[in-house]
Amino acid sequence: MEISMRHALLGVAMFLATPALAQDFKTILANPERPDTERALDEARKPDQVLPFYGVRAGDKAADISAARGYYTAILSQVVGPKGAVYSANPSARPEWTDRYKNPQFANVRVVDGSLDNVALPQDGSLDFVLIHLSYHDLTPEVRTAMNKRIMASLKRGGVYGVVDHSAKDGTGNEAVKTLHRIDKALVINEVTAAGFVLAAEGQMLRRPEDPRDFNVNKERNKDDRFVLRFEKPK
Repeated sequence: MEISMRHALLGVAMFLATPALAQDFKTILANPERPDTERALDEARKPDQVLPFYGVRAGDKAADISAARGYYTAILSQVVGPKGAVYSANPSARPEWTDRYKNPQFANVRVVDGSLDNVALPQDGSLDFVLIHLSYHDLTPEVRTAMNKRIMASLKRGGVYGVVDHSAKDGTGNEAVKTLHRIDKALVINEVTAAGFVLAAEGQMLRRPEDPRDFNVNKERNKDDRFVLRFEKPK
């Protein structure tokens, strides 16, 4: 009877925790200070599913690599909260992208612009999560190799490295990175695991099996199949 009661209480706790997490993301995404251009991307990018898949929590130290205008930097800032931190990295400094972080609500954001093969993340194993979203394919293999090693050094044991990108046809490697802005998932897995990471899981929330993977994703936006890979630093 006692064991049954414990199971029942655990079930209630899990039931209550799930809506709370969903409500947190609903509130974050409804932030009135978010630009309309970013709100319009939520349906295709599904951050309320992607970030829970990666296990991002309040208090985490995170990084957004090749952050561009900061779609995910801004969301992560709200998710990790005042006790967390978000490193926002781009290959070059662009004030029109980073001026938004002067807003006090982004006090936990640290801009670390500079060459991504030497991305300026702490190398002391203190980060919980690193994300590169739809930009891995933009980097040369040499830059990716060096970047992956630095991300490995930045993460705690058990820390998560998330790679989300546009799917190319299987077996095409780097062939479509410039023409279609897509990359072969198998190549990404090979490169990241070569840096010492373990592929822990693959999210299905951005899959579009009907995508023939033969069109330029910059010309036909938000219609492509995307892979969501969760790599972990061995414990």
